[in-house]
Amino acid sequence: MARLREKYINEIAPAIAKEFEINNTMAIPKLEKIVVNMGMGEAISNSKLLDTAVDELATITGQKPVITKSKKSIAAFKLREGMRIGTMVTLRGTRMYEFLDRLISVALPRVRDFRGISPKSFDGRGNYTMGIKEQLIFPEIDFNKVDKTRGMNISIITTAKNDEEGRALLKSLGMPFRK
Repeated sequence: MARLREKYINEIAPAIAKEFEINNTMAIPKLEKIVVNMGMGEAISNSKLLDTAVDELATITGQKPVITKSKKSIAAFKLREGMRIGTMVTLRGTRMYEFLDRLISVALPRVRDFRGISPKSFDGRGNYTMGIKEQLIFPEIDFNKVDKTRGMNISIITTAKNDEEGRALLKSLGMPFRK
């Protein structure tokens, strides 16, 4: 069992139930999934960039990414409907907890001038989304093999009913929020 999942079951869930006075164990907020998304606008002109992004995302998450395609045409961006423009992974279960553990304890502290993440990026339903500017903060990525730094969006979806419950859950999991 993942270290973070064990901590959630034994310590965090009972503490959150007590804090928010939740009697039903099924109503306690928990992590549902984590979605890691890399948008590749440059893939319009060079489709080989998408293949390296897929490889890097697979290395970071330990799961094969899905290639996303554009939903509609935008002439100003030379984009046609159905073009391959990004890649994404949805993590659940053990892989989700292991990825979150690596993100919190290894990757985020490697960000230059890191002072914590913004506590304002909640969506109103307890879900949190953050952007990362470069994939090099993950130790799985070999610095010498990277041709270009790419950013990614990480969305943490919870079963919390509001931002307050979601913030309490993520903070107790170890998410380093700014003061």
